[in-house]
Amino acid sequence: MSYIVTASSGHLGGLIVDALLARGAAPDSVVATARDTAKIQAFADRGITTATLDYSKPETIASAIGAGDTVILVSSDAVGQRLEQHSAVVDAAKAAGAARIIYTSAPKADDTALILAPDHKATEEYIAASGVPFTFLRNGWYTENYAGEVAKGRDSGEITASVGEGRVASASRKDYAEAAAAAALDESTTGKTYELSGDSAWNWNELAETISGIVGTPVVYRALTPEEHAAQLASFGLDEGTVGFVVALDGNIRDGLLEATSGDLTALIGRPTTPLAEGLAAAQ
Repeated sequence: MSYIVTASSGHLGGLIVDALLARGAAPDSVVATARDTAKIQAFADRGITTATLDYSKPETIASAIGAGDTVILVSSDAVGQRLEQHSAVVDAAKAAGAARIIYTSAPKADDTALILAPDHKATEEYIAASGVPFTFLRNGWYTENYAGEVAKGRDSGEITASVGEGRVASASRKDYAEAAAAAALDESTTGKTYELSGDSAWNWNELAETISGIVGTPVVYRALTPEEHAAQLASFGLDEGTVGFVVALDGNIRDGLLEATSGDLTALIGRPTTPLAEGLAAAQ
């Protein structure tokens, strides 16, 4: 039986491989996979098995998964293609007789207006219907998503968004990676759904204050209306679809869809989640 980690050339997948080893998984029980194995040569150099697994090439998925394996399915970032890609992994896991699928989903995926949720909801439903035992990890927002705001604050003295007074209960990627490893190594998590988030939720005034501490100069938050935000993004050269997505996501935050603090993440990893200031500073 092996722990198959998909997309391990990415930030989260790579951290999951590290977390599995740190939590006691034998190196020869972990298989790091990626579309291009050259990008995960560092794992091979450490004695970890690597394999090609391309979400868009089912034959590579089938050859990477065996009977009794636990598949940690890191969600694809290919918006519009996610369900097809995820389904290919689920089909291969079922055909191989995998023991479990651990899927990195989205907050409250089955009951939310979050713009990112539909693909995750559909994937959860597909996994459940497959009959393969599962664990759903509904990952909240990554603190690293806001690493770029530090440079903006340093350069201009302000950060802007159309989130209003909305809050985000973010945690670091390392926190979420540890949760995936913990779930994989603990069979009692089978059949459960975890709403993962940071221990506390912050707003953009607090984000600006945190950035001020990191850069050493005052940074303020300037709230924009959705219309002002859209115009600003368009002035940066972003296409209409991207502008609409970003503004809609800020609307989700404004509506409180990312502020929940369930405590599930801390419970899984056995420690408090990484504070905002520490997570942002580490991402620089």
